[in-house]
Amino acid sequence: MRPLLPALLLAISVSLAAQEKRIYHSSGGEIIFSGADVNYNLRSVNTNTRFTIFLLSQHHVNLDLTNHIGLFTGFGLRNIGLIQEDQYQHIGFLNVDRAHPDFNKNVKIKRRSYSLGFPIALKLGSFKDHFFLYGGYEYEWMFHYKQKLFIDGEKHKFREWTSDRVNSWIPSLFAGIQFPAGLNLKFKYYLEDFLNSGFSGTDFGEAVDYSQYDSSRIWYISLSFVVNRKLVNKWMEKNDEKSALSL
Repeated sequence: MRPLLPALLLAISVSLAAQEKRIYHSSGGEIIFSGADVNYNLRSVNTNTRFTIFLLSQHHVNLDLTNHIGLFTGFGLRNIGLIQEDQYQHIGFLNVDRAHPDFNKNVKIKRRSYSLGFPIALKLGSFKDHFFLYGGYEYEWMFHYKQKLFIDGEKHKFREWTSDRVNSWIPSLFAGIQFPAGLNLKFKYYLEDFLNSGFSGTDFGEAVDYSQYDSSRIWYISLSFVVNRKLVNKWMEKNDEKSALSL
């Protein structure tokens, strides 16, 4: 079902091709401020706010049914994750007792995955003024995972493609507002855990069992500047007309 989502979105876009005058492209990057609700063995794990601007891009195909009601779909490339910071014995490693050399040390683990998302959303507002509210649903494929451990001033890292450490497909709900000048503000909440509870193995030389995580859900607030190709084309046409009249 999940891998069929891109084909479904493509089919929707193709079926709307007859309404070319109402279809246009918009794109932009994102600045993401994210947090996470992480619990391990019924204990809340301390998490830090995560800030990222690298490798974030979104492209939307918009369909305006009227000046006030519309839809959009498309794809987005993102860098999402969470940051845990706690004592070594509470960070998610198994069999860490008082005899362990790192017991009670403060450590930080950063986990992130690049994702490819496929949204579908409803938007309501005044499209001629480029001002509207929107909300929708998105599936994201986590295709490249990376984790870093910071302890005693040292950094240890691990990365892999299509990792078993995170869930491959994660759904989310989002809502936001598009302002006339192009600024876009959005809130997103992921409906499933980031970490895969079926994974067990070794992280940074320590045994781990991700089934011990009761939750690892991510949320974020993002800022972006969205370029509306329809408005850009109109602006260019007006400038061309002014240039022609001045000759």
